[in-house]
Amino acid sequence: MARVTVEDCVDKVDNRFDLVLLAAHRSRTISNGSPLTVDRDNDKNPVVALREIADETIQPEDMKEDLIHSLQKFVEVDEPEPAPEEIEAQSGGAEDEMTFDRMSEEELLRGLESLDPPERRDD
Repeated sequence: MARVTVEDCVDKVDNRFDLVLLAAHRSRTISNGSPLTVDRDNDKNPVVALREIADETIQPEDMKEDLIHSLQKFVEVDEPEPAPEEIEAQSGGAEDEMTFDRMSEEELLRGLESLDPPERRDD
């Protein structure tokens, strides 16, 4: 393939904007040392990336996932929740669960009013 055009690639990728994003990302990965899937033929990295897309030697879906992953700042890892048996084993089997007393607003106000105010200090 002597010359790569957008028309050669746009039927492999949904739209031109996605094509630009994917080709730019692939070009950066080539610059970072990723192996080529086509011969370089003295072409620069963006042209090699477009040729790879046009020749379908790389899958656009895989590149899209890789692009999304590279742009993420925080990757959330879903860890399975421990089973109830594991929780008991970690706590030593004791039933020492923390309990909190609930009180109404009136009870809280009465408790606060019964407190002695702090002494005023003149320094």
